[in-house]
Amino acid sequence: MGFFKAYDMRGTFGKDFDLATVRRVGEALPQVVGGPRWLVGRDCRVTSADVRDALVAGLQAAGAEVTDLGPATTPMVYFATAQGDFDGSVQITASHNPPSDNGLKVSRRGALPVGYSSGLAEVESLVQESRDVQDSQELKDVKELTGFKDEYVKWLKDHAGGSFGGLRFAVDCSDGMAGILARDLFGPDAVYLNDVPDGRFPHHSPNPLLAEAREQVSATVREKGLDCGVIFDGDADRCMFVDETGAFIQPDYLIPTLAATYPERGTVIHDVRTSRAAIEALRAEGFTPVMGKVGHAFAKVLLRESGAICGGELAGHYYFRDFVHCDSGELAALRLLGAFARAKASGKTISESLAPITRKYANSGEMNFTVDDKPAAIARVLEAAKGLGEETGRSDIDGYRLEFAEGWVSVRQSNTEPLLRLLVECDTPARLDDWRNVLTTAAQG
Repeated sequence: MGFFKAYDMRGTFGKDFDLATVRRVGEALPQVVGGPRWLVGRDCRVTSADVRDALVAGLQAAGAEVTDLGPATTPMVYFATAQGDFDGSVQITASHNPPSDNGLKVSRRGALPVGYSSGLAEVESLVQESRDVQDSQELKDVKELTGFKDEYVKWLKDHAGGSFGGLRFAVDCSDGMAGILARDLFGPDAVYLNDVPDGRFPHHSPNPLLAEAREQVSATVREKGLDCGVIFDGDADRCMFVDETGAFIQPDYLIPTLAATYPERGTVIHDVRTSRAAIEALRAEGFTPVMGKVGHAFAKVLLRESGAICGGELAGHYYFRDFVHCDSGELAALRLLGAFARAKASGKTISESLAPITRKYANSGEMNFTVDDKPAAIARVLEAAKGLGEETGRSDIDGYRLEFAEGWVSVRQSNTEPLLRLLVECDTPARLDDWRNVLTTAAQG
């Protein structure tokens, strides 16, 4: 996989891309996306300031007027893009990737995502065609978006959906960008971990989907007897939770809880990997679930097209109509903490309040396999699945989701890594073990 990916541009600095690449991207973006007014933000990675200078140089060479948001979470950039009516924006971040990586997330007017199928392929072509560009140039007339942080924090608090008073919780910022907002958002009583941004990510990986990245917040919750813990990824567009025992809460299980923080009933989006228990809970609460492809570049478009109130993904992205149709780890954390506080006030622990969803089926979680030929591996999985029973439904919008009376299977190619992804959910743990063994054997060939 190269620097240009399905949802953004991302890779190892000095290997997959360099400053000359970034400058050429800056030159190409106004031509592809259109418009002269551009906003740029950045995360805390050690290369982000240099990448910012190269990007701005390219944008300015293309005639763009650049406004610098400075250090920011990715949702801050989305929000500022729409609120400021910018023609386009770039957040310099590699999100949850290792410290050696960096990248660019591009949005157009209204904070609409620019993915490979909606502009980045053309940018890639222009970058490959360009020659003999300088690594950098003297920057000129870069405006600064001053006072935005206070405005942003106020908006989030105004849309938090209620108080989380009485809830005792930890906030792990993962040494990432959530640290610039956390204390303003969550108050003085939370237990804060790794809330000073440090692009070396010295305490743990900025990817909270990794079990080792959650060990610290889980241990803190247990040791201090807290009600729960929230952990952000490196650029704070995702958040995840552990319950009062320190156990990880699979993010798709929280989609119904998040939806229920809104008084209206309507459409809620989810991706092809979402638990059947979460989908059934949404329907039971009067919502209309709509399934979509994995990835923010697809989810944001689906949110708009479906008129959905909100939505979520297995990876911990949560989307909001009110939040300029984008994902925000900060807003999701605020609303879910409020829901957990209300559960506590009713006498329930977090795990008890979620038990009707989390304990309904046996779920494998997403399993990843490195295979030489992903299409061939998918074909083997589909063939093996014929022995599981009679299919009751099938979706092919993103790989394949096969439905059976006793469970379902998702198999798809990763859009960001050279991996095959497989997920199995069944009515009993024993059946899950059987299905998983059959399908993983097929996937590995």
